[in-house]
Amino acid sequence: MPRILDSLPQLYQGLLPDFLHQDVPEETKATCSNCAMCKENAQGAVDSVDGVNRFFRPDTKCCTYSPRLPNFLVGALLSDERPELAEGRRRMEEKIASRVGVTPQWVKPPAKFQFLYKNGHQFFGRAASLRCPYFAMDSGGCTIWPYREAVCSTFFCKYVAGADGRKFWMSLKTYLTLVEIQLSRWTALQLLPDYVLSGKDRAETQPAPLGVEDLDDTAPPAKAYAELWKEHAGREADYYRACYRLVRELPADGLEKLLGLDGTIELKTLEKLHDTAVLPRLPRTLKFNPDATVQWMQDGSVALGAYSDYDAIALPGEAYGLLVEFTGREPVEKVRQHLRDAKQADLSEEVLVELYRHRILVEA
Repeated sequence: MPRILDSLPQLYQGLLPDFLHQDVPEETKATCSNCAMCKENAQGAVDSVDGVNRFFRPDTKCCTYSPRLPNFLVGALLSDERPELAEGRRRMEEKIASRVGVTPQWVKPPAKFQFLYKNGHQFFGRAASLRCPYFAMDSGGCTIWPYREAVCSTFFCKYVAGADGRKFWMSLKTYLTLVEIQLSRWTALQLLPDYVLSGKDRAETQPAPLGVEDLDDTAPPAKAYAELWKEHAGREADYYRACYRLVRELPADGLEKLLGLDGTIELKTLEKLHDTAVLPRLPRTLKFNPDATVQWMQDGSVALGAYSDYDAIALPGEAYGLLVEFTGREPVEKVRQHLRDAKQADLSEEVLVELYRHRILVEA
């Protein structure tokens, strides 16, 4: 199995806690290079369990999300001179030159994107207008992949460990987001103290209404931009590279201090969820999930979905009659024996674990 760190930017290799050297199940169901959510690659996967199309466009895949890149990862990208990252560097330099969403802490999406993303409906994987600016149309890949941020490092359309896998990766996203926030604040404090001391690093609790610049994706007024960047205005790329150098030289105990109690709590939560994802435990009693979606297919099979819109399970039709025998009133082993005696059907523990992980069966 790969290590947790293997799914993260190279910069984190010597910086994050030892726990992240642990193995984690390889997410073989989420095939990014041959997108499992595109219809031509579905290989019998269920596209819908409630009448709504679930397939992604091949020219967007799941990249209808625009990342918020912390200053040090921007600097790492700009400092990496490998030819294969030339296009990513070019796009980043173009983004910085536009001054839209460019701050001492982040290179982030325009405010208009944030509004559309939060208020859109069933657009994910399907809206070309929300395609990531770093998406490579020719290859379907990412032009800045080695320096992707927390969301892009931890999102999978399907999880080998089902709901338990999703909980683990979402917990890792929370931890990495905290890392990104604290490291980007710390570097800004070293290089542009007024940005942090004046509170500009604090998240907006109530976003302001979109202005003309936001709607037209134009740069902020020159005076406001110069006030934000001060002596670094016009030298933003050098500033980001300096942020990268600061983080690269930070010892691991330095990161631990920056994360504080919040970091300790998030790491312990991550450790707990990792155990569940790697070593599944079948509950003593199970019942068929009353909230599961059930759709009968033309070939007589049944599509069942529960924990995710993107990860339905297709089973032979006769399997449904077996699963509803799990009512939560009897232990799992007793129900299995009943199925053997009454229906000559044996649901192995491996099958039950898979159904439980997908929350088709839930703990009673």
